Amino acid sequence: MSYLNKTLSACLLAFVANASVASAEIKVGAPFPELQNSSLEGTLPSREGRVVLVDFWATWCSPCKASFPFYNALQTELAPRGFTLIAVSVDKKAAPYEDFVKRFTPTFTTLRDADQKLVAAVQPPAMPTCYLLDRHGVLRLVHSGFHGDADGKKLRDEIIKILDEKP
Repeated sequence: MSYLNKTLSACLLAFVANASVASAEIKVGAPFPELQNSSLEGTLPSREGRVVLVDFWATWCSPCKASFPFYNALQTELAPRGFTLIAVSVDKKAAPYEDFVKRFTPTFTTLRDADQKLVAAVQPPAMPTCYLLDRHGVLRLVHSGFHGDADGKKLRDEIIKILDEKP
């Protein structure tokens, strides 16, 4: 097989592999992967009967930095109503993660997906991307990016709508 044919074959295999991975993205209405089976570093809070926002973020992500103060306020306001926010860092190295958490002092749970198991299962399309789960662990909303107050209001409204549903 010529070099060109080998290269084209490799490209085609990579394209097919990526296409099949992209189609595995979690869809609204589906159950979310079990967090306790994902080798996350940190202490996972109880989620039983709670509305949960799982946010994927990274220390190098500017919108992620902007989202943390909003998330602090959201967690403080809505936790008494049955809301839990879990922020999952995709950083492979511990030091940047630890520095970020120390600097932003989140009032919500932060975990690190050092082995990239959960991020591989969920495949967030961008950083940050959050997944809103109802009290049964079913995915109700996927939101990519964080663009300030407008995004914050939209997320808060969706969370409250689910919190207001009859259990």
